[in-house]
Amino acid sequence: MSHTPFRIARVNTDAIAGNVRRIRKITGVDDVLIVVKANAYGHGMVPAARAALAGGATWLGTADIAEALTLREAGITAPVLCWIHAPDETFDEAVEADITLGAVSVAQLNAIAAAGHRLHKTPRVHLKLDTGLSRNGASPNQWDAFFSTAAELHASGDLVVEGVMSHLSNTTPEDDLEQLKVFQVGISELADAGIEPPYVHLAASLAALTLPETRFNMVRSGIAAYGIGPTEEHRPEQFGLTPAMTLEGRVVAVRRVPENTGVSYGYLHRTPHESTLALIPFGYGDGINRDASLNGPVLLNGSTYPVAGRIAMDQFLVNVGDDPVTVGDHVVLFGNPELGHPSVHDWAAAAGSIGYEIVTRLIPTRLEYIYEGQV
Repeated sequence: MSHTPFRIARVNTDAIAGNVRRIRKITGVDDVLIVVKANAYGHGMVPAARAALAGGATWLGTADIAEALTLREAGITAPVLCWIHAPDETFDEAVEADITLGAVSVAQLNAIAAAGHRLHKTPRVHLKLDTGLSRNGASPNQWDAFFSTAAELHASGDLVVEGVMSHLSNTTPEDDLEQLKVFQVGISELADAGIEPPYVHLAASLAALTLPETRFNMVRSGIAAYGIGPTEEHRPEQFGLTPAMTLEGRVVAVRRVPENTGVSYGYLHRTPHESTLALIPFGYGDGINRDASLNGPVLLNGSTYPVAGRIAMDQFLVNVGDDPVTVGDHVVLFGNPELGHPSVHDWAAAAGSIGYEIVTRLIPTRLEYIYEGQV
């Protein structure tokens, strides 16, 4: 490194491993799939994947094949499931790399089987069912054809139906339990077609932690593995989870300004009296949500200050009043509240958003990632 980093995402891999162990303990299931899509929710896909496996994850999950191939290219051989595919996907690379594929249609099943024929390999699939989210997955009115095709291809050895899965809406516990009933019907109909796959999974982070009925023998966890609560009402400390990332930097400029000085674009903030402004080198170009202007909290010299004015592409200001501050002082945007840091949830509230978005918005090429931990 030929320069001094001043925008740092510090990731504690031991925290990720510890969170996975905690999820395993809470859920008590045989298999835990840790989702590492979207650069592991901003934490760095390959280091996070290795930490998750060290913590007891038995599977990894990605949204698409390109992400899954990145894991394979890094030498990770653990089972990987991915479930969103291009309309004209051939699946050859995925089958060659022993990636398990989510399938949502007869067309996808046939395309996956065809890839297996070309490569003389037997693909593995998890059938994805829509049970009420109205998103990706085979709807109940498609199940007859979907299940019969899967059964034929499974019986002929053209592919192996290794799992069945769905995804909950997290609207209310009652809504999720209604989806559970639909999923159970799907499992029963799949069994009637002659398939009882070894992996059955419905619960992601929220249901895995709070709805035991939805756990079956496998759960998927994304956000919780990184120590962030799955909703703003379900905070990590409630489940013994530790935030893994600290987003930190240093003050790059300081100026003393008179009363009624306009601050940043649009003058959303004017100084109420003579004040000191500290310039923080993070902006929406780094993935910081512009909607957190005026509200995003920053820890500086032991005190927390809100963003003053508009967040710009590369920088924003905080008004520290008469408090002392110098160029080079350490700042934390978010981290572990147990250490006095603002949290991801604080930034989500400031931006009118959710914790997921705060971390997945981060732009890796703009940050220096520093990994700490024994795993």
